[in-house]
Amino acid sequence: MMPTHPSTVVAGVDTHLATHHVAVLDHTTGALLGDLEIETSPTGYHQLLDFVTSFGTVALVGVEGTSSYGAGLSRFLTRAGIAVREVIRPKRAARRLHGKTDPLDAILAARTLLTGETLPLPKPGTGTVEGIRVLLTARESAVKARTQAIVQLKSLLVTAPDPVRDTYRRLTGKALHAKLAACRPHGPVDQSSTMTALRSLARRIRDLDDEINLLNPQLQTLVAQTAPGLLDLVGVGVISAAQLLVTVGDDPTRIHSKAAFAKLCGVAPIPASSGKTHRMRLNRGGDRRANRALHTIALARARIDPDTIAYLAKKQAEGKTRREATRCLKRYISHLIITAIWTPPVVPPIDDLRPLRHAKGLTTTQAGHALGVWPARISGIERGTLRNDTLTTRYREWLTTA
Repeated sequence: MMPTHPSTVVAGVDTHLATHHVAVLDHTTGALLGDLEIETSPTGYHQLLDFVTSFGTVALVGVEGTSSYGAGLSRFLTRAGIAVREVIRPKRAARRLHGKTDPLDAILAARTLLTGETLPLPKPGTGTVEGIRVLLTARESAVKARTQAIVQLKSLLVTAPDPVRDTYRRLTGKALHAKLAACRPHGPVDQSSTMTALRSLARRIRDLDDEINLLNPQLQTLVAQTAPGLLDLVGVGVISAAQLLVTVGDDPTRIHSKAAFAKLCGVAPIPASSGKTHRMRLNRGGDRRANRALHTIALARARIDPDTIAYLAKKQAEGKTRREATRCLKRYISHLIITAIWTPPVVPPIDDLRPLRHAKGLTTTQAGHALGVWPARISGIERGTLRNDTLTTRYREWLTTA
């Protein structure tokens, strides 16, 4: 029965590939008011919204899997002005205790909203960061496939017939792949079959290289557009920056503090004290991809940045292990990252650089030689595909005085 008077309600949604199940609870008493199963289509989303709002004013809707099966519904509800929160799937122990059905999961999702626990906002999934995410997913897949193909190619060469091994044993890297991709299988069955397999793997590696090289500049362009100051930080490359932007999402205001971002990335320290021992330990939770990106940045800074080298030495002199010192460094880097995302710097204009260089009859090779960088970096700055404010300022000053 539908209520005849308006009230405040909350709803929980158990999401699946083809269907979603929604349960509506009274916000005050927690009583179940109704539940419904809908199809995962625009028609089904409208049906769900009409069903939930028919019980009264909707305070919150908790959706499981807002970055997977529930992504479409979350975007639809957000556009409709409904407050949405991401509900974490309950642990197996809780599911065994209460049973496991779609209606029960939806009710449990709705009751999670009534506990007062702070739940994360879903990622919008409609801006440039979503473009970064899908490109990064495709690139990671290509990199993994290329690595697997390279390992298989090397393994086949180790056990290949002697004529094949003698022909290619002195070649490595791209030279080996190019030679094998152009080879013509011949000889006995074992030799020709091995050559055919090697040629197939080499051509696969070549195609994957082309795919990765096609995705890299697109990622760099989107990262530079989304967070211009991120790539200016020491040790931050395009792939690490892309992963960290994906972790934050299109709406950086989802992250309410630096400490929250550190916890999200798994670099916030966790107390591990007992008795007379007082210490902090590494956090094994959080987004492990973001943690890996921060670790990559930390390793790069530990090699090339004098301030970072001094910082690690200081922490180790205080009695911390190298791992503990690196954990401290990763948290510091997380603060730099989220600050750069929250407050992007003003991008200096570059439209005047190329006309100014042409007016003086200079080439990018001459500019690169004068500034001590590769000409390709000068070309990238002029075309807007490379962001380096310090180099841009130096380049403009050189053009002015040259």
